[in-house]
Amino acid sequence: MSSTTTLQKAGDPTGNSGEGLPSDGLKAGLKNRHLSMIAIGGVIGAGLFVGSGGGIAKAGPAILISYALVGAMVVFVMRMLGEMAAASPNSGSFSAYADRALGRWAGFSIGWLYWFFWVVVLAVEATAGAAILESWIPAVPQWAWALIVMAVLTATNLGSVASYGEFEFWFAGIKVVAIGAFVIIGMLAVFGVLPGSDNPGAGFAHLTDAGGFFPNGYGAVLTGVLMVVFSFMGSEIVTLAAGESENPRKAVTQATNSVIWRIGVFYLGSIFIVLTLLPWNDKSITEKGSYVAALDSIGIAHAGTIMEVIVLTAVLSCLNSGLYTASRMAFSLGERGDAPKAFAKVNKNGVPVAAILGSTVFGFVAVYFNYAFKDTVFNFLLNSSGAIALFVWLVICFTQLKMRGILVREAPEKLTVKMWLFPWLTWATAALIMFVIGYMFVDDANREVVTLSTLVAGAVVAVGVVLDFRRKRAAVQG
Repeated sequence: MSSTTTLQKAGDPTGNSGEGLPSDGLKAGLKNRHLSMIAIGGVIGAGLFVGSGGGIAKAGPAILISYALVGAMVVFVMRMLGEMAAASPNSGSFSAYADRALGRWAGFSIGWLYWFFWVVVLAVEATAGAAILESWIPAVPQWAWALIVMAVLTATNLGSVASYGEFEFWFAGIKVVAIGAFVIIGMLAVFGVLPGSDNPGAGFAHLTDAGGFFPNGYGAVLTGVLMVVFSFMGSEIVTLAAGESENPRKAVTQATNSVIWRIGVFYLGSIFIVLTLLPWNDKSITEKGSYVAALDSIGIAHAGTIMEVIVLTAVLSCLNSGLYTASRMAFSLGERGDAPKAFAKVNKNGVPVAAILGSTVFGFVAVYFNYAFKDTVFNFLLNSSGAIALFVWLVICFTQLKMRGILVREAPEKLTVKMWLFPWLTWATAALIMFVIGYMFVDDANREVVTLSTLVAGAVVAVGVVLDFRRKRAAVQG
């Protein structure tokens, strides 16, 4: 009998034991400071540092609207997820909730798709980190660096959840300090009070002095949305990690309540600084990267090297969290009977060793594909996982619509965090996500990604439906 069934019999409508950990063998090894920094740093991915220049080039200053739209979408999705996670912290997070609210097929499908997304990310980030390290120490080939960083972070995750939390605390801390310093220094330069700044042209006029606020038209805002949406993936990690913390409900509540200012400062704030320090069409933004170009414009020495260190930190943070997230999702799937039973076993430290190693093996294979079959196999993996973030958010919307009724009926006292303007804002968020997915089909740059992602998702859902049907038939016959 799966733990989900057992716990539901105990009276928790979300299939969780309630006050702390799921009764699944995981240990509360994450401290509140770990969870706080995971929550803060979870929204800062390497994509913010290296990908924002392309969005600025496409939409100009209007990219701020693109970031605001996606940021609002993430805030609403996190609020929905926070409502369910605060009621019942679970290592399977939205997959476990979808299992309960929509059916076994839904939990199976979104869980495996999310796992697939993160193991592909492992290969992408390992390669990106290896490229930086090789530029510093060229004697070691790039493929070797990729294996080294994967091996080190695998060992970290195998040690204990506390070791993961400690590494992520410092990785996230560096990102947070870097962005905070960038915003403060940038604001001082914009107002002309930064000592030694040699950018007298900095100011709010840059938002309109090169073709207006919408230099490439209003439609560029939607193009910008597609370019920035994937840099937000990772904010939901804190709801998976909360299950292994000292005070899960408090951690989830704090993370949910703080997501607005986190996105406002780290995304909108930092991009706003870039746009006020330089004209949006300055070639250095795309050639050097938006942050390096901005720092160079005010005379910050060694800006490129500084940003390389920060990007490497972001990459290692993403690798660390990606391996943790993939392994915990595999663990939850194993516990619910939707993955090999070995994935649900933990060692004496409460670490799901098989789930970590299984995720790592696929990550290593994906790294190999990136070097041996970059334009064929790896390109397929990359494109077929590209839109899964949006599918996850959409499933969270539909799960919360159903779960709210279950909680109100069976455990209303656990609704300590509530989605605003329910159900209208939930439906509006789902509609916006579906619009973005639909727009990807007509956008030349994203059509292949969304098509392959949809085909892969359809195949996984089909497997989930068939398995669910067989279980139900076996239950009737048995």
